[in-house]
Amino acid sequence: MIQTSGVIICLGYIIGLLFTAIPWGGAWILILGIVGAIFFRRRYVISRKLAQKPDKPGGKTKTVLNTWQTIPHARIWLAAGLVGLLATFYFQWRVPQPGAKDISQFVPPGNTNNQEQLVIVRGEVASNPRLTRSQRGQFWLEATQIDEVKNEKGSAGVPKGVTGKLYVTVPILQATGLYPSQQIAVTGILYKPKAASNPGSFDFQKFLKQEGTFAGLIGRQINILEQERKWGWWQIRERIVRSQVRSLGIPEGSLVSAMVLGSKAVDLPYGIRDLFVQAGLAHALAASGFQTSLILSVILQLTKRTKKGMQFTLGFLALIIFLSLTGFQPAVLRAVIMGFAALIGLLLKRKVKQLGSLLLAATLLLLFNPLWIWDLGFQLSFLATLGLVVTVPPIIDRLGWLPPAIASLIAVPLAATIWTLPVQLFVFGVVPTYSLLLNVLSTPLISIISIGGIISAIAALIWTEAGSFSAGLLHYPTDWLIKLVEFFSNLPGNSVAVGSISSWQLLAIYGLIILVWLVAWWQRRWWFAGVIAVSLVIIPLWHSANTLFRITILESGTEPIIVVQDKGTVTLINSGDEGTGRFTVLPFLQQQGVNQINWAIATDFQGNESNSWLELIQRLPIKNFYEYSPKPENSIAIQAIQEQLQKHQGSYQPLAVGQAVQTGSIVAQLINEELPILQLQILDQNWLLVGNIKSQEVQQLVKNGSLPRPQVLWCAPQSLKNLVLALQPKVAIASAANFDEKTLSELNQSQTKLFFTGRDGAIQWSPNREFEAFIEASENQSSVL
Repeated sequence: MIQTSGVIICLGYIIGLLFTAIPWGGAWILILGIVGAIFFRRRYVISRKLAQKPDKPGGKTKTVLNTWQTIPHARIWLAAGLVGLLATFYFQWRVPQPGAKDISQFVPPGNTNNQEQLVIVRGEVASNPRLTRSQRGQFWLEATQIDEVKNEKGSAGVPKGVTGKLYVTVPILQATGLYPSQQIAVTGILYKPKAASNPGSFDFQKFLKQEGTFAGLIGRQINILEQERKWGWWQIRERIVRSQVRSLGIPEGSLVSAMVLGSKAVDLPYGIRDLFVQAGLAHALAASGFQTSLILSVILQLTKRTKKGMQFTLGFLALIIFLSLTGFQPAVLRAVIMGFAALIGLLLKRKVKQLGSLLLAATLLLLFNPLWIWDLGFQLSFLATLGLVVTVPPIIDRLGWLPPAIASLIAVPLAATIWTLPVQLFVFGVVPTYSLLLNVLSTPLISIISIGGIISAIAALIWTEAGSFSAGLLHYPTDWLIKLVEFFSNLPGNSVAVGSISSWQLLAIYGLIILVWLVAWWQRRWWFAGVIAVSLVIIPLWHSANTLFRITILESGTEPIIVVQDKGTVTLINSGDEGTGRFTVLPFLQQQGVNQINWAIATDFQGNESNSWLELIQRLPIKNFYEYSPKPENSIAIQAIQEQLQKHQGSYQPLAVGQAVQTGSIVAQLINEELPILQLQILDQNWLLVGNIKSQEVQQLVKNGSLPRPQVLWCAPQSLKNLVLALQPKVAIASAANFDEKTLSELNQSQTKLFFTGRDGAIQWSPNREFEAFIEASENQSSVL
């Protein structure tokens, strides 16, 4: 049990880490500590009356008088402020930074698309290989040496000693058979990861930095330097997974293994992973408190006739083994620490308060790694557990008219959702519509699969065939669970994009949740707090949707992808390839709270037969779809798009040259038949999108007067110089990372403002603001935070 003073000190440390997100956060937490010390300069003693509920209707209510609670001394509040201040310094001290010999310091500056320097990196494999979405093998490598390749026969340089960890991807066959602690040499191309270049997109640079990594390696060939296998927990993990997959196959076997060991320890197919995440069942794939409590329950039940010391020892060993198998994930560490607290309480014959053990677990883990305070898995794990501890009992009380088992079945996912949904809205901006109902219906299946999976894992360690046999008994529950998730995922409106909420909305909603938790007045009016919380999300979304006019040119390579948000209506021009649609367009639209595309225009600037329109239509309904393609014989893709449009009552129309398409406040028109040129009339501005055409063709078009002079120009990099000098636009945007100084000097003389999406990221414009680069805006925001 943590005393009140200890609680305040722990909260001071955690809040201090949270205050690293605001300017002078350490000073603010210290000021709060001083204010607390001044306000509570005397030790107040509060008397409370605790009332018990009557045993039966009409019975007398018993009261317990003179229950005393002491507010901590002023020095405790001051100490908490100082601890919070020190926490901010400790956080900055633990932020990973590349050392002088870090492998990232040796990334050749000439690694561009035109010139790529091959290197040989030697080191030790630090993880089991996994399959990426692009069907390549991926693993972590602890680098020890680097050598530059001078020619095709090999390396002529002198190996240099290096340190640091690399994110390595190789062809899948090259990664087959690799295992941790193996010594290898990888020939490939070193690169530095890029930060997010579009709003809502994945920040690869930030992800690697959280792992203490600052460079990646695109491997082409692997040479094994050491064949001897060293023992590791990965062998036990691999034995369990193989045993379960042998009888259940894929994806059922991988799913059972993930529900026992966690998805981070198992190479779960992305199709199943995405299905569960979109349906709101991502927690089922994360080994955490459920598995921990299940293991402890089994151990304590089997050893109930033994001494407390034996129960403690066996429970302790079981938790350590489980923690080692799952790979020391933050959620599992939290659950294991709370399990240790329960075992200590059992040994000392004292009741352990769950809230106190949760706070202790959070403090210990953040002392071990303060950077976890911004880890999404860590945040969701603790918030969900906090909800189970403080919110489940009152919900069950209000559901007293239901059988206890059903009331608990509803209360657990509801409490977890209440505490985690604000963070999910802040990060993703999407609400899985049927998540609560799906959680209630799937809990029995998840329980059966988890219990059976743990039994199967134990059996596999003793005898592989026994593990496979017991795993085979889980075929029907696992198959039913997958079909249940697929059914809910295919229902109309299975997810609603409300847009990413702001920081003030997040804090206000959690403030309301805490008031309902701690204050009796709000507890009696919980529905009122719920209405306010929903209003805090819906009203700003409604106001933004009905007043916002903004154009976003996404960074997408060589094809212009433009999103026009026009007071509630959305126009999307082009969608890029499949990867661009999934990881760039969809995340941006979700972050903006877009649930429908009113107009879509596909111009096929690059002649790509494989694009992401089909996937976009499956996720977001499109009302009006216009397509211009120089290859009309490619009818298979068109037919598939037309079928999806019919499901959502959308219309398909081919786009002809010279045809004007009115989309809200925008008029779009193709002005050239042979070369991809799209003209946009946006309010009082003329925009021109020029595809990948040759310089002589540009000169001919300008000479013939075929190109109108625009205020805003988008074009391919090779056409930028000629078009800018000829058309003199106010703003020019090219899909490139940089240009040579000579070309830039000539372009700057034209007084045209230049943007390069490869360097600046997405470009946004609204009538009352100038053009803004996403990366520059993000850097300015980061400098403030």
